[in-house]
Amino acid sequence: MTQDIPQNNNQIIIVEDDKPLRNSVVKYLTLDGYQVTGVGSAHEFYQQIFAKPYDVAILDVGLPDQSGLTLAEYVRKNTDMRIIMFTARASIDDQLAGHQAGADIYLVKPVDFRQLSAAIATLLSRIATSAPFVTETSPATAPVLEAWRLIPLQWTLQTPLGVCIKLTTKELDFMNLLVSPQKAVVARLELLKKLGYFNNESGNHSLQSLVNRLRYKIQSCCSLSPIQTSHSVGYIFIDEITIE
Repeated sequence: MTQDIPQNNNQIIIVEDDKPLRNSVVKYLTLDGYQVTGVGSAHEFYQQIFAKPYDVAILDVGLPDQSGLTLAEYVRKNTDMRIIMFTARASIDDQLAGHQAGADIYLVKPVDFRQLSAAIATLLSRIATSAPFVTETSPATAPVLEAWRLIPLQWTLQTPLGVCIKLTTKELDFMNLLVSPQKAVVARLELLKKLGYFNNESGNHSLQSLVNRLRYKIQSCCSLSPIQTSHSVGYIFIDEITIE
């Protein structure tokens, strides 16, 4: 009789260029009930997080195309993912560099997979007990607003029905650019420049990933996102919005 494997909705992505090790980790964590994606390069990592959100990123430092530390810095600045560094670099300086780049947990290879699974469970429990990025006021007292509200001091975007969406630094910077002036297309080149992205494939992937994640947050509480793409030009916020 085949044993049923308990499943959950937690999405894990591992970036490891050692294919046998990567496949072994993916298999073990899948058997532990996680939904796991394994990739072998930074380029593949960006493609995956561009396509959908993840809860935890497991990053090797020594990747063929970009340092895992650079990936950690990007993840910390632009997403809500938790980060585990999973590397053979064991010195104190390497571990400090990992934490400074944004790692929540630093594990030195070889790692018992049970330890890795426990580390993931610890990070997911922190997510569960911390405030989610969407909070709602009581239905009985929820204000009926005529416009969206961007509240920079609270790092919050509020929907017309009073739902508060917590923003990362880059998301807030993007919204500030997008809603000033209102209902005008903001050119992609201008966004790349002002958000600190290079005008190349990597920079464009970073910008698109940022937009997709912000849309995902909005669509988790609204049926449609007011952030629309003006093809070959840039982006526009099509609804009324005020800045406080």
